[in-house]
Amino acid sequence: MAEDGSITSVADVPDESTFLFTVRDLDEDEQKEAILVKLDEEAVTDGGSESAAITGWLNYCQHFTHIKLDKGSGAPMRDGELVCANHGAYFESDSGRCTYGPCEGAYLTELDVVVEDGTVYLTDDDYEFVDTGPMETDDLDLSSKSNYEF
Repeated sequence: MAEDGSITSVADVPDESTFLFTVRDLDEDEQKEAILVKLDEEAVTDGGSESAAITGWLNYCQHFTHIKLDKGSGAPMRDGELVCANHGAYFESDSGRCTYGPCEGAYLTELDVVVEDGTVYLTDDDYEFVDTGPMETDDLDLSSKSNYEF
């Protein structure tokens, strides 16, 4: 775990997908997955050099929150929006607002991040950085979790 809150370099955040990492929710004392998204419409100037703007979100669709946007190989994106592959919901990558789908009008949970010297840092007081990649789980849950509504 990085003591300084550094998550990854800006160069490691894909242009057309997401970067998956794990955080600890300090209020609930539990681990959660999160994603970084590189915004293509703007850049931030940091110490005289340009760097891409990055946003951070918890890795859960707002329709059914047990469904992950990034299942481990990057979340799909279309026209700059995150896409839930399970429900077809679209989320604006800069605001987290659902613009289409069963949770239209809902918002992803934002994580505060900053870019400094080409590195992305978690600066959110409610979470601490744990590791890159998905959460590690010791239990194997083979139960069905159908997403169909009747």
